[in-house]
Amino acid sequence: MNTNNATNKGLVLIADEMHLSLMPMLENLGYEPDYQPKIARAEIIEKLNYYVGLIIRSKTFVDAELLQNAHQLKFIGRAGAGLDLIDIEYVESKSIALFAANEGNRVAVAEHVLGMTLCLMNNILIADREVRNGVWQREKNRGYELMGKTVGIIGYGNNGSETAKRFKAFGCKILAFDKFKKDFSDEIVEESAMERIFEEADILSLHIPLTSDSNKWVNAEFLSKFSKNILLINAARGEIVPLKDLAESIENGKVRGACLDVLENEKLQKLTDEQKVVFEKLTTSERVIFTPHIAGWTFESYVKINEVLIEKISSLG
Repeated sequence: MNTNNATNKGLVLIADEMHLSLMPMLENLGYEPDYQPKIARAEIIEKLNYYVGLIIRSKTFVDAELLQNAHQLKFIGRAGAGLDLIDIEYVESKSIALFAANEGNRVAVAEHVLGMTLCLMNNILIADREVRNGVWQREKNRGYELMGKTVGIIGYGNNGSETAKRFKAFGCKILAFDKFKKDFSDEIVEESAMERIFEEADILSLHIPLTSDSNKWVNAEFLSKFSKNILLINAARGEIVPLKDLAESIENGKVRGACLDVLENEKLQKLTDEQKVVFEKLTTSERVIFTPHIAGWTFESYVKINEVLIEKISSLG
């Protein structure tokens, strides 16, 4: 790091892996990027006094300790949608602008959710595996159509609304609940109370942030309220759905299938003994599809996230 050659607007620390297009974008705004994707937390704390900007992904927890030397910091950019790793109240108390790239991966998330849903409903992964092993079973792998199904979407922000468009294109009825929004019904979606979603949904797709309210919200009691046996999709945050409760709901038939892009504990080598038992049970189920938190992780979104961040950072002038 060269602290003597900062541009007029100052240095920006990029503390995680980012698409390299970010560097010239920052330079065009008059900032000097300092790309250190492997930087450790202790070093960030030590050196943050040199920077006017900090850009992170998901490995860095931003709290009072991290920002203790951030005397020049004007903004923090989160290359993604979730802000659960950031002490928002503290950041705002220090008059530091906070930007997230919520719009950058919404198409990627929506397409991934739809892809997982189609795979599960049509037994695509099972059938592929069987054919590769010389097994040709048509009746066993008869699938279900999306046309005419009712999809309940919880959280109608960037990802939820984009996902609704994809399901609508397949002839689904879309009901959406969002505790922070009102009067958003249109030709795609009907604003709905949770009671109606419990009554009518065939498919439930989660698009909410992790908060104290949403943590473990979609538990066994919650899932038992659905009139139908539903397909559950979680491409939001793993902690929202306790896997023990999900496994129980799959076993009793209330959840007939699950698409999971996120888990309570995504460090699979560090699962507790209880988590291991539940995870292994789910991995043996043909009614569950997993992906490793890649719903928003496309080549296109990698660049779009940068573009969204830069547009927001440019508003600082």
